[in-house]
Amino acid sequence: MILHRVLLLLQILPGLLIVSAYNTKLPCHFPAIFNFGDSNSDTGGLSATGLVDPVRLPNGETFFKAPSGRYADGRLLIDFIAEKLGLPYVEAYLDALGGNFSHGANFATTLSPILEQNSTLPLGFYSPFSLAVQLHQYLQLKIRSQLIYQQGGIKKCMMPRPEYFTEALYTIDIGQNDLTAILFTSSPNTSPENYLQVALQRFATVIKEIYRAGGRYFLIHNTGPLGCLAYVLVRPPVGPEQTDETGCRIFYNALAKKFNAMLNETITKLREDLPAAALTLVDVYSAKYHLITHASKYGFEHPLEVCCGNGDNKYNYNATARCGQTKTVDGVDILLAKSCKDPQKSINWDGPHYTEAANKWVFDRISKGQFSDPPHPLVHACHQS
Repeated sequence: MILHRVLLLLQILPGLLIVSAYNTKLPCHFPAIFNFGDSNSDTGGLSATGLVDPVRLPNGETFFKAPSGRYADGRLLIDFIAEKLGLPYVEAYLDALGGNFSHGANFATTLSPILEQNSTLPLGFYSPFSLAVQLHQYLQLKIRSQLIYQQGGIKKCMMPRPEYFTEALYTIDIGQNDLTAILFTSSPNTSPENYLQVALQRFATVIKEIYRAGGRYFLIHNTGPLGCLAYVLVRPPVGPEQTDETGCRIFYNALAKKFNAMLNETITKLREDLPAAALTLVDVYSAKYHLITHASKYGFEHPLEVCCGNGDNKYNYNATARCGQTKTVDGVDILLAKSCKDPQKSINWDGPHYTEAANKWVFDRISKGQFSDPPHPLVHACHQS
């Protein structure tokens, strides 16, 4: 019996030491958030550009009770991060009607890739605000906001303090559109691995530039299970394609896993190159896939079916009748896609994006460090491993 207890203690001791180590650390103070990414964290960037129609209801119906520039019925992961840190929601850098950047800025836009694409809006499918462009916007904000802050006046209170650029949390959630570019629009002469290698080299360059500009604390999300999203599931199969027990496409998820593995290697190298940085990599893929494959356990229904859609298929998704899209008939705007009865029980909102309820479920897990490397909670993201 004594030997058994000793062996058990030896098994759990490493985990207890890790938990104890993080519990003894003081919570970080992040006075601002600077976010980079795509639609998974876009709080109104693309909608403000005029390149596409503004986001309309039922987007925003659950929480904001009005369109908020987000492609969701409510809050995104970045919104829950801001709430957890006691900060206001991060306003889109491109939104001229907002413009209060005292606690950070959001450079993310829907359809943004890491690598700029040959076809961009309004002529194609991708946002012109690639990760490199978002970096230039950030650097411009840093320079100009410091000048405004020094000059004083009424605009000063809407700019981040100069020291915030070092003390802030830098959140990055991008890569999903690069995967769709590989699968849907890229040249057949470009291998997925070569594309991802170039993309992640660009990713690393952007991180280094932010670091050179003073950024030290990074929260980086990997990409989710692409093969479980309705806008992918409705596409014709790629060869003899297989699905898993939940109905997600194995081929597409394998590509997402490949990206995530290469991202992990990139972050490992960045930790060597940037010794003063604290880089936390969040395994969003595992969190989302666990939710999708155990949906009923957590009170969700039909995990692959779109809540806000108008499809003639089992996924309720139609690319020509998307959530909030209208059609004018006899001078009257008719909504082509309506939301489901209870978005709180849905995981997929509109095809590519998640509902607020799903975002909240994922946030509750990742904020505690369950899917993070190092495995510390969000409030300790300023600490190195």
